[in-house]
Amino acid sequence: MANPAHPAYPVGLRLAGRRVVVIGGGQVAQRRLPALIAAGADVLLISPSATPSVDAMAETGEIRWERRRYQDGDLAGAWYALIATQNREDNERASAEAERERVWCVRADDASAATAWTPATGRVEGVTVAVLTGNDPRRSAAVRDAVVEGLRDGTLAAPHRRTHTPGVSLVGGGPGDPDLITVRGRRLLAEADVVIADRLGPRDLLDELPPHVEVIDAAKIPYGRFMAQEAINNALIEHAKAGKAVVRLKGGDPYVFGRGMEELQALAEAGIPCTVVPGISSSISVPGAAGIPVTHRGVAHEFTVVSGHVGPDDPRSLVDWASLAKLTGTLVILMGVDKIGLIAEALVRHGRPGDTPVAVVQEGTTATQRRVDATLATVGETVRAEEIRPPAVIVIGEVVRVHTPGAPDALPSTSA
Repeated sequence: MANPAHPAYPVGLRLAGRRVVVIGGGQVAQRRLPALIAAGADVLLISPSATPSVDAMAETGEIRWERRRYQDGDLAGAWYALIATQNREDNERASAEAERERVWCVRADDASAATAWTPATGRVEGVTVAVLTGNDPRRSAAVRDAVVEGLRDGTLAAPHRRTHTPGVSLVGGGPGDPDLITVRGRRLLAEADVVIADRLGPRDLLDELPPHVEVIDAAKIPYGRFMAQEAINNALIEHAKAGKAVVRLKGGDPYVFGRGMEELQALAEAGIPCTVVPGISSSISVPGAAGIPVTHRGVAHEFTVVSGHVGPDDPRSLVDWASLAKLTGTLVILMGVDKIGLIAEALVRHGRPGDTPVAVVQEGTTATQRRVDATLATVGETVRAEEIRPPAVIVIGEVVRVHTPGAPDALPSTSA
């Protein structure tokens, strides 16, 4: 028997194509089998019964299942065994066979009698994190989670020591709260050499970047004879061709009124590899943060997101406002603060009732978030009187009146 004072020797098992025997088809097997399958192991399950999830693994051919109790000799030729039955006698017999046959063996019922322990494991970007803390599995899991999360979001500094491939990542930064960027977006930020950021991106994340990262405000790129977007495209291409890993940090999602496709097309024409990382769109997240569901059973069965950067009477407008006015669902207007009066008038003119509720949420998900309520008939004047300024998301429809009974509004609001 091993001395319990001796620490376990950590090692990574390469089980692809090698025989692994799992005895017991309960919850322990259900948790452990996916990792063994992912490792390419030739898994034999021995158990009279199994959970529905384990049964499904056998049905799809991911494992072989013999529906019976353990028998002496079952571990012959095995490289690794997991013993996890409710029958202690079977567990002890299987464990004794593993000891005789020199098979590394994990026992779910008695870790002290095992010859191997299963660490708390997590994987991120080709890195496997495995944590052992003796007989404290909860602490193992907590340490594992902290390390994996740090690697994912870039807060744990572990830069790649290989030469990275130059290119551009179009990263949707979400509605403004730095916690609402995706895990992948945050990781790419942590690996960037250059970040070209929009004003509406999550600015707080820029303070976390290492000192060597060049941060460029897209609004301050010298345009000269170029249009603003063309100058941004040129800056992305220039830095990528210089061998840099470039992140184009945009607010919301790159493809929701973010001109992300224009940037992707310019990069493709220049032969620059590009990765698109979707972001949480302000069209749904900002109303949600203000306590407004864009859909709700019995109230709205659809929602439509519209750009309000040009007015309804502008010849450049591609929006069919007459058709939108006939919809009974929710309208979400982005970039429409200065045009909301004209938009409301057009909707009412085409048949939407003037008493339709409207909510305007300014700087949603940030510390300065503010919600102002009105109606289509009053929203234009309300926005002026309340001095609402961009960025703001405008929600039109009965969902504005939906709230949790007995609960206060998600935000302080002003009604008109």
